Amino acid sequence: MRDVLDDLVGWWQAGETVGVGTVVATWRSAPRPAGASMLVGPDGTAVGSVSGGCVEGAVYEEARDAVDTGEPALRRYGVSDDDAFAVGLTCGGILDVFVEPVSRESFPELGEVKESVDRHEPVAVATCVEGPADRVGRRMVLWPDRVSGTFGLQRLDDAVAADARGMLAAGRTGMLHMGHDGERRGDDLALFVNAFAPRARMVVFGAIDFAAAVARLGVFLGYRVTVCDARPVFATPKRFPDADEVVVDWPHRYLQAEADAGRLDERTVLCVLTHDPKFDVPLLELALRLPVAYIGAMGSRRTHSERLARLTEAGMTHDELRRLASPIGLDLGARTPEETAVSIAAEIIAGRWGGSGERLAGTDGPIHRPVDG
Repeated sequence: MRDVLDDLVGWWQAGETVGVGTVVATWRSAPRPAGASMLVGPDGTAVGSVSGGCVEGAVYEEARDAVDTGEPALRRYGVSDDDAFAVGLTCGGILDVFVEPVSRESFPELGEVKESVDRHEPVAVATCVEGPADRVGRRMVLWPDRVSGTFGLQRLDDAVAADARGMLAAGRTGMLHMGHDGERRGDDLALFVNAFAPRARMVVFGAIDFAAAVARLGVFLGYRVTVCDARPVFATPKRFPDADEVVVDWPHRYLQAEADAGRLDERTVLCVLTHDPKFDVPLLELALRLPVAYIGAMGSRRTHSERLARLTEAGMTHDELRRLASPIGLDLGARTPEETAVSIAAEIIAGRWGGSGERLAGTDGPIHRPVDG
């Protein structure tokens, strides 16, 4: 939804009604994750994708019907791998797509949602996608400190608000199942929670030429990228134009301040490119004890061995040191800063989704791994 939000809000502000199809659940090797959306504008324009092309035509027609009838609908696409091509989902996965008409009347909070997303403020939209006819299509918008909308029953509203805020805090988009009156063990209602959490962070330590390439690729992958170095002559916005911010500070001191301020989470990735003991040892001693997603450090095999020895002398345990990806990146034979950045990004992606890093041509089984939620 984030990818199509600008177009959706533009039509919404003009008073138009837009057909919106959103992936709300996936199974097996589905090509797009929950939250992926496609719009059908008032002029018939299609924006976005729910399947990478497999079932876009079917969703397009469903979205047009939703605009014409004013009725939302939940549709499932996909069967077994052997028969998938017959229904259009060539990858063999299964998608549940919720199709609905969106207008100022049906979604009055959309403008506020867009403002929050633009300000990097956390906001979640919970929509009933399956249940009694009087509940389907109803939605609730949740911020950390307020709520707008209702599902028609206070007990249900309270239960959804509590669980959806938990998902928002974790940056997780997915389904909630509840009883008619908000019972958490019930399944009368299926509610899709689209969490617009602030972008995950990538912090790159070391203002070197490799850092510029890593920052560029980090932004491309959707991270909010910070470059940090203690040397002001090197750590300048001009040298790192793609980074969201460039900070002049001792790396370990900056990381500690960010951790203390609560600006790091389990999605954060840290790329230590300093390969200088006076910078990276105190930095890694702190980083390896933080609940972040990835910690990689650049250097040769010799540098890596010397670094491990220093960290062991500093009291780091074997389990803590196992979290360190060093030398950083996958073995792609990279030489240039740009190629090295690709190898680092590939390792981060593989860690995030459980990939092996092997060539797909030499593996069996689904290409797309299951996504939680």
